[in-house]
Parts: sequence; structure tokens; C-alpha cells
Amino acid sequence: MSTFEAVAGYLPGLKADELQWQTLSFSSWGNTLDVAVPVLSPAQLAALAERVRVASRATLKTMSVSQIIAVVDRAIARLLDPRDPYRIEAEWLLPLVTGYDPEMVRLGLTGYLKTFRAPQLQRFVAEDFANPKILDEFQPRPKGGFARAFGPELMVHVWAGNVPGLPLWSLISGLLVKAGNVGKVSSSEPLMASLFARLLVEVEPQLTESLAVVWWKGGDEVREQALFGQADLVAAYGGNDSLAQVRRRVPITTRFLPYGHKLSFGMVGRAALDARRAVSTARLAAFDVGRYDQQGCYSPHVFYVERGGKVSPQEFAQYLAHELATFEHKFPRRILPLEEAASVAGWRQTQELKAFSQTGSAVVGEVGAAWSVAYADAVQPLAPCALNRSIQVLAVDSLQDVVPRIAGQRAFLQTVGLAAAPKELFHLAELLGQAGVTRISAIGAMTAPEAGWHHDGRFNLLDLVRLVEIEQSAESAAEDFAPYKD
Repeated sequence: MSTFEAVAGYLPGLKADELQWQTLSFSSWGNTLDVAVPVLSPAQLAALAERVRVASRATLKTMSVSQIIAVVDRAIARLLDPRDPYRIEAEWLLPLVTGYDPEMVRLGLTGYLKTFRAPQLQRFVAEDFANPKILDEFQPRPKGGFARAFGPELMVHVWAGNVPGLPLWSLISGLLVKAGNVGKVSSSEPLMASLFARLLVEVEPQLTESLAVVWWKGGDEVREQALFGQADLVAAYGGNDSLAQVRRRVPITTRFLPYGHKLSFGMVGRAALDARRAVSTARLAAFDVGRYDQQGCYSPHVFYVERGGKVSPQEFAQYLAHELATFEHKFPRRILPLEEAASVAGWRQTQELKAFSQTGSAVVGEVGAAWSVAYADAVQPLAPCALNRSIQVLAVDSLQDVVPRIAGQRAFLQTVGLAAAPKELFHLAELLGQAGVTRISAIGAMTAPEAGWHHDGRFNLLDLVRLVEIEQSAESAAEDFAPYKD
């Protein structure tokens, strides 16, 4: 086993010898990676936040949105280049940090990064602003008068580390609204945001002091209060308990955007269950289950499968099991920490007990395998699985029967992967939307949201800004003071 070293964080204006450092160690794929993370004092955090605020006012806020998109596009182009040193570094280090299969990381990064190219970012901005120039200057409003959108002077991000590269979404959103950005990386994945920050300022040196990437051990009340007290907006990702702690430390005058636990599931209609379509649908479903071991909020926990097709729900469960076995061969599951392994084993044991006592239930997959499919012949309420390639397949007479079964999880619903005919698609979308679902995708696309998707049904950019309006009365009154009036 070899040991490698890396450094996380991006701290403009601070020298390495002015900081304390802590080492986070990761072991995967036969190697160990020691990542040095900076530990700033509360006073250093407050000073850094002020530096970023002042610098963004002088740089980011003087740039047009088109200019910012062009900068991000150049950085993303380099990360998409397999020969670029930053891309090589990401592909080498992320599997060591996360434990995910290197090829899965490589393919996942490429698909994810493509959503941040210039055309996608232009669509991203246009999705929230009918007139994107409203981020650059006052623009006329249909009701009369003018308006302009101003982003926060300082936006603080508290990132989770469950999916590689996830911090880029909120960081780039902050850049698009011209906010100064300070992001706190997770102990479980401190590298990708740090790497991207270094690349971004290399591409555009004007941004050198307009963003920072920091670290502290989660739950550090003193450091959180020091940084949150400087922020205009705090966006936080993670478990609901940790978000509740963050909320308590955010000043009442600071806007807080929490992104917590969500539940997602799939629905397979009988139109997708002939011999040919069932196999391809199962393959796509296995991809949604296997990609990053269901660690994303958009990963499925359950597939509801409609009876009446040429392939039965139980046969579909067998197809899914076969595809998960194939997926495991191509992209081996990461080695699970003891707590997660125990959770998966406990979930499987519970499903086996149900299968023993309930007619029509079964668990597919050998004990100790890196995946499990639990099948039940009766509709059950939506409940989380153990993640890490554990999935439940539930038979239903009609996909409409699913809606009452998800009602108890309304506050947590997010993505539904749906395989159904066009007429059913829109009918079910109406019912699912009323039930609380915020995103409907194809099966196979659950873990790859489109550029500009509305995260948890909210606006990615519009929620970050404040609108300043010049009312028509002010515009009309100004005419009285025009030099040509007399």
C-alpha cells in the first residue's frame, strides 16, 4: 500500500505558515491518501469573509453574466480535457477519497461537468430570469418601471460530501449572481471544490480573492457563528439534524437555504414491460441504483412496477437483479464503513424475514453480495432502503395506486423516475405533483438532473437574489426634474 498527500482549501490572502493544519486520511483501492486541511481561527474566518466580500464587490459585481459564464466555461473545458493536469488530479484523487470505482468517477465527472458548459449555463440563467440582463443592469418590467437583481455580497456554502463534485452546483450558482463565495467542504470529500477554486482563479486571475474554500469539523459552533455572522445568505446541504444545528447558528437577518434528506423512487408502467423494453428499463434502473451507491437525494429507494404487462413485476425484479450483478462487475461497489455495512445487513435481514412470512415476497441476491433486490407482491408505503445498492421492487395493479402510498413522505419527496406512455406521463405527473414530487425524469436519468433543474422545486438563482424596483411613479416623477422640462 502506498501513501499519497494532497492539500485542500483555497484561502486568498493567507499563507500556509499562518495556519494550523489537520490531516484527514482516506484508504481505498490499495492506497492511502493524507489530505491536509486548513484550520482557521474564528478571527481568520471573519477576516477572510470580509476580504472575499470586498474583492467580489470590486471584481465579480463589475462583470456581466456573460463574462462570468465564459470564465466558468473555460474552467469546465479544462476539467473535461482528459489530458489537463486538473482533470488528471481529480480522476486520481477522488476514487481514493470516496472509495467509488475509478471508472464510475471518470464517467460521472464527465456527465456532471457537461451541465456547466456555456450553453447549459445560459439556459440555467434563462430558466430563472426571463431577461438575464436583469443581473447586469436595470431592465423594464411588464407592469411598468424597472428592476434589477442583486446577488448577495457574501454567500456561505456548507457542503455535503456524499456525491463527488456536488459543491460545484451551488458555487457556480453563487458566481452567476455575482456573490462573493466562501464554501465549507465536508470531511468526507474536501478536494473537488478546492481543486475547482484553484482552477477558476488560474483561468481568470481577477477572481483570485472573490472566493474561498475552508474546512472545520462539523458542529463547530464558534467557527460557524464567526462565518455565518458575516454572510448575507447561507446555503447548507446535509442531514436534517445537522441542518437544524446550522439553522440555529445563522442570524435571523441572514437568509438560510437548507437542502436536506429527500426520498426518490421509480415507477414502471405495463407499457414498458414487454420482453424487449423490460430488459432495457431494468438496465437503466440498475444504473440509477448503482451510480454513487444511491448517495444522492435523487437516487431511487423503491421501484413500483405495474401488473398486466408481458413481464410481471417479479420477473422485472429478477431482471433488475441481473443488471445490478452486471453493474457490480463493471463498477465494483466501494468498501463500506462498518456502520453502513451493518445498516445494509440489517435491511436485508428485515426483508428476508418479510419474505419468510409473506406470500409473494422474496429477496434476490446472495447473502454478502454488493447488491440486494427485495420484492413484494403487495403495495407498501414508500420507505427508505439501506442505500449502497439495496432496492425494493413493489407490485401494483395500477401506477395510480402509488400516490396514496407516498402521502406520508410528502415533505421528503423529490425525484420520480417514470417509464410510462405519453398519456400516462402527464396524468401521473399531475397526481405526483399534487403529492409533493418536484422532479420527474426518465428511468436512467434520475441521478443526472438537467441543467437548470429546480432543486427541490425551488429556483437555483432567483432564490439567491433580491430585486430592486424603480416604480413607474418614480420614473414619471423624474420627468418633472428633467433639464428639458422647462
